This record gives sequence, C-alpha cells and structure tokens, in this order.
Amino acid sequence: MKIMIKNGHIIDPSQGIDRIGDLLINDGRIAELKIVKSKTKIRGKDPLIETIDATGLLVFPGLIDMHTHLREPGFEYKETIKTGTKAAVRGGFTSVCPMPNTNPVNDNISVTEYILKKAVNEGSCSVYPIGAITKGSQGFELSEMGLLRDAGCVAFSDDGKPVMNGLIMRRALEYSKAFGVPIISHPEDLYLSDNGVMNEGCLSALFGLKGIPEAAEEAMIARDIILAKRVGGRLHFAHVSTAGAVELIRQAKESNVNITAETCPHYFSITEEAIKGYDANAKVNPPLRTQKDINAIIQGLKDGVIDVIASDHAPHHMDEKNREFDKAPFGISGIETALGLSFRLVHEGFLTLSQLVQKMSIMPSKILNLGKGTLKAGSHADITIIDPNREWTIDTKKFCSLGKNTPFAGVKLKGMPVITICCEKIYDWRRI
Repeated sequence: MKIMIKNGHIIDPSQGIDRIGDLLINDGRIAELKIVKSKTKIRGKDPLIETIDATGLLVFPGLIDMHTHLREPGFEYKETIKTGTKAAVRGGFTSVCPMPNTNPVNDNISVTEYILKKAVNEGSCSVYPIGAITKGSQGFELSEMGLLRDAGCVAFSDDGKPVMNGLIMRRALEYSKAFGVPIISHPEDLYLSDNGVMNEGCLSALFGLKGIPEAAEEAMIARDIILAKRVGGRLHFAHVSTAGAVELIRQAKESNVNITAETCPHYFSITEEAIKGYDANAKVNPPLRTQKDINAIIQGLKDGVIDVIASDHAPHHMDEKNREFDKAPFGISGIETALGLSFRLVHEGFLTLSQLVQKMSIMPSKILNLGKGTLKAGSHADITIIDPNREWTIDTKKFCSLGKNTPFAGVKLKGMPVITICCEKIYDWRRI
C-alpha cells in the first residue's frame, strides 16, 4: 500500500527537519521524504493508492504514550484493548504502553502474550506492554523480568503501587542494567500519603479531606535517585507533580545520574482547585497540586528536566466516579485530550513544536528502545497529522474510550489530531 502526504509542515527533530515537504509511504514504511524547495515534488512510478493533502497541517512522527491503562484483562467494563487503542489513535497516538495493573497482573508471560495477541487481533495501534516489577505488584518478590522482556515487555513498573522495599527496588535496577530496559517508579511513600485523597494544604483542610503531602512523592524520588546513583540501571519517574520533585530530578541529572522523567497534561493544566464541588473526575494520584507546582513543571518541560509528556490514561466506569470523593478511584481518562492540552504549551510559547515532538514521540521511543519517533527513510510509517488551528471542545460523548471521567469536559482547545497513520491504516478524523 502506498500513501503520499503532500505539502505538510514536517516536524522531525531526529533529522533536524522543520519545513514544508512531501512524504511517501510504501508498505508501512517511510519510503522517501522530500523537502519542497521548488515546484519539484516526489513522483512515484507506480500509482498511489492514497493521497493526503496536508497543506496547512503539521506532520509529526507518530505520538507514543508510554503510560496508559487499557484495563484488559480483568477490567473490561472500564476499558478494553479494542476501545483503548481506538481512543489512542483518535488522540493522535500510534503506540501505547499499557501498565500492568490488570487482573491478573501482567507479571507472567501468559498475560503478556494475551495482551499482545488481543492487540494484534483487535487493536488500532501498536501495543508495547509494561510488566510488573514484583509478583502481583505486591512489592515482595521480583517478577520473572527476563522472561517478561523476552515475551515483549518493554519496561517494568508496579504503577499505582510504589515499591516500598528499598532492597527490592535496588535489585530491580540491577536487573534493568542486565536486561537493558527501564524501571518506571511510581514515586509515593505510602506511609506519608497515608490513604490521602487530594493535595495536602488549605483546601484539603477546608474540604475535610485527607491530604497527600508533596513529601510523599519527593521522599521516594530522593530514595530512588540514591539507589540509581549507587547501582546504575535505568530509572524513569512516572507522573511528576511537584516543584520539589522537579528540583530533585534536575540536581540528579546535573550529577549525571541515569534517570528520565515524565509528567501528564493535568499536572500542567489545572490545580487542586478543580476538585471544588468534590468532583471525583479531578481525583488523581499523585493529586493535582498548586500553581507553583504547575509553573515548575512547565519550566522542567521547557529546559529538559522532564523528558516526556504521557497521558496516564486511567478510564473508570461512571458509577465508580459518581461516589463520595474519598471512595472514588483515582484517575482521568486522558488519551484523547493529551495532545490538545499539551498543544496549549506551544500556543502559549512555553514549548516549540520540535520540543513537543521530543516529549511525545522521540523521547518515549528512546527510553523504551522502540526504534520509532522518526520519519527517516526505512522507519515505521507511524505518523500523526495535526491541524494546529482547529478549535474544538472536549465532549465526552464523542470519546472512543469507555472512560468518560475527565475534569476537562467542555474545555475549548486549539490544535487537534486530524489524521493518524499506523499499522498500515489511515484514521481520518477531519469530518468529526
């Protein structure tokens, strides 16, 4: 199958390209990329099956979400691989990495193989599972990391549950060196968070809700940095939310500790004020913080301390979220809004287009060794085409995801993925 993308504004930092050009795809691979300097265009000898006029549109290497929850197996009433991957391509993502907190937990090759088989048969994009660090994600005994890696896991995490035992985390980091895969830390000291449900501060006191202090995140980040500095390995911090965490990661990187970090759109878009009215759709872990923290996270993204923007897509059934705030589960359904919210940082001048591609495509691929995040000839034809000027309103009724739980319903955004190309398929959203 051949596809011609014509006259698009191609942004590919892997090749230093930020120009108008044409892109030719052949059998799922990039065949040729030509920067348009004159009226000369790519001309194929064979008839093209599909031609896409990308005039006025941005052409990115396909976006990669390295932190998502597809819920299957075990929680299909929240999300399935079929609905979650469809939501991903709707949001402009061509690859997703589901966390292992399924039922059963993805701590053995049978679950990994099940996920990969379902993704092939029912998925809309590429799926790269993340295996559990410990058996059952219980924190007591390491999983069979070597077998899981060979089965297709690209990283390891007990996401949603921190590895409280420092010796277990040390061993995991040592194995990460041997296996060449990252350990993704859910940085939370459970004794400090103490079953809190929102950010600790004046608002938590006002609302009568138990708070989660910033120290719960920062103490665990400090511990894991010390371990990574001591034993090496590859350490990645998930969903960074506090100014103090950004500073700890900055200092560690300046000391050449081998770490990377991500944040999520809700941590640079809204503060703890979003839970007013006890809106459980704004309940996440780590919790929404303050404007000071938002400012620090944006600065961390801008100067490279934070490497990745991930969605932390966490769909839940509406009945679960329509409960008392302290009983509702944590999580936002975010894979369909992540790019639009992140594009705000471009429109507001905090990030360049190239930096956005770095955060949402190149760095996730680099950290996870996926071999993607580029439009070089011969590479996978994973492509996200965006209309930077298209204005749209977040409408949960139009979500492909089963999860409608978002505090951003009704928010107006500018910048929308309009075509997603992956797995030799074209998903065209321009008429929606």
